[in-house]
Amino acid sequence: MPPNKLRIAIITSDQYGTAAHHLPYLYKNQDVDICAVIYCTNTGIKTNYKKKLKKVFRIGLLGALNGIRMRKWFTSDVDLLLKTDSVVNFCSQHQIPYFETPKLNSKITLNQLIECQPDVGISLGNSYISEKIFNAPKEGMINIHHEILPEYQNAQSIIWQIYNSSKFSGYTIHKIEKSIDTGSILFQEKVPIQFRNSLRKTINLTAIELLKQSSLGINHVLSNWSAICDNATPQFKGRVYTTPSFFQFIRIYFNYLKLKNLN
Repeated sequence: MPPNKLRIAIITSDQYGTAAHHLPYLYKNQDVDICAVIYCTNTGIKTNYKKKLKKVFRIGLLGALNGIRMRKWFTSDVDLLLKTDSVVNFCSQHQIPYFETPKLNSKITLNQLIECQPDVGISLGNSYISEKIFNAPKEGMINIHHEILPEYQNAQSIIWQIYNSSKFSGYTIHKIEKSIDTGSILFQEKVPIQFRNSLRKTINLTAIELLKQSSLGINHVLSNWSAICDNATPQFKGRVYTTPSFFQFIRIYFNYLKLKNLN
């Protein structure tokens, strides 16, 4: 391995999704060496039970049920359309070092990162990452947020842009800090929303386009790591979004109809 290659470790809590889609692109990048892929086997659903219950009270039962219904528009629908292979299968086929950890922020995860000594950690499809984990790589850890920051912090892609009558979604690559989606911005790009004859199909195809574009974006960042880090932009105060309530979803749907007809 040439000495100037950037050593990266990928952490994910999903065998599919962004990690599975981006892994082949990162593997082909001649400027990086994937020293580890770490898969968290426990997503922490039980430990977040109280938080989820508070969210239901905030957005209402209909909003929560609708959120569950929409979740597959961004996940399993996209995986089926792209025919994405799992992370573990791709690692096995290409001899990429693969590890599993029972909890994202555990000592096991920390030891795995320390052992492989990455220059940069990449979070793809995770929840909150603790300071001890994101500080373990030599130059910290970065995340791909599939929305524009800081305007859409913690937001699900596409739907809140439609809520705000925008024809564009986008993605942001940023450094990870203590608060979610607040780290310095390394790179971001707007992506047109792919309006189709149903809101679901619009979400499906735009989510796919976001994946395609962000896979190119992350490789651009890693191939130009030092220069891009030197020009990182601190975020100003943004707006935090969550799952829409039922009445917010009604607005999303009617805005979708208007924007589709204007497209």
